[in-house]
Amino acid sequence: MASFVEWLDKFCISRHNAGMNYAHSTPHSPSYDRHMVSNAYIVQSYAKINLTLDVLGKRSDGYHELATVMQTVDLYDTLCFVATDEDRVSISCNQPELCNDENLVVRAAQAIRKRLNLTQGLLIELHKRIPVAAGLGGGSGNAAAVLQALQRWWQLPLDARELWSMAAELGSDVPFFLSGGLALCEGRGEKITPLELHWPLAMRWLLLIKPAIAVSTARVFRNLTVNHYSMGTESRNVQAALQSKSPLEPTDLHNSLERGVIEQYPEVAQARKAVIDAGADYVRLSGSGPTLFTSFSTLAAATQVQQCLQTQGYEVYLTRPIHPGGDEIQFFS
Repeated sequence: MASFVEWLDKFCISRHNAGMNYAHSTPHSPSYDRHMVSNAYIVQSYAKINLTLDVLGKRSDGYHELATVMQTVDLYDTLCFVATDEDRVSISCNQPELCNDENLVVRAAQAIRKRLNLTQGLLIELHKRIPVAAGLGGGSGNAAAVLQALQRWWQLPLDARELWSMAAELGSDVPFFLSGGLALCEGRGEKITPLELHWPLAMRWLLLIKPAIAVSTARVFRNLTVNHYSMGTESRNVQAALQSKSPLEPTDLHNSLERGVIEQYPEVAQARKAVIDAGADYVRLSGSGPTLFTSFSTLAAATQVQQCLQTQGYEVYLTRPIHPGGDEIQFFS
């Protein structure tokens, strides 16, 4: 299996050859940052779900060692980049509480400006649709989108390794979103093994159910005990099953954090029961939650459960697995 950086190199080349406006390297000069293709640039930033999430143990650096199989879904935020005359990065968002310099969107843009000593001013308009702090990787995906968008728009001399390094510094999930699709992620999440896009026909439609609470990822991990740890077997089994086009059982979709989140947050346990009562065969936690997901083979079945949950006041998203690069998903039964 090719390394993530090798795969990302090929991915960028193929996107460029396909006319998708990927950037090419050009020599850097003091006035380089003023030469842009246009005054605005718009991209989409997708969410993800964790099919599995195995916590193997705590590392010496304070992080936890993970093994997780992640898949991009077609729920997305929109980012519009606007050139300004000010030597700064500012943000405008439909959720005002996100308009601050700690937002990963701003931090990603500042990281690029600092690395290349750029002075071009930038306003980033962020339209959020992905729930915040929901276990869907919205913020991480936004950061990756900024890195790639500025590389393409400003035609920056940053190769795949540099992008990966900057992404890993911003957050554990950010490197995954540089490519998206289906992948096994290890380490603290930054070691990516892209997988062939094989997906069960029985999971063609995905429902994401967001209880009306926020979950602290730090708190969830802080409350883990050795009893929650695993050997990573579940993630590797799911990886192998998908690649060999073998059926998945709901019991294969293991999340080491799920038990603790359900115990600490009664709202998640209540939502889980509501999903089953509405007709779903199973329900699992994505990431550290509180978002839950389930899947269906037909749109009619997915829509029926969605409508039932919405009448109870739940925030529900009907989605499907995608690859942001446009690669076709191979469904198998």
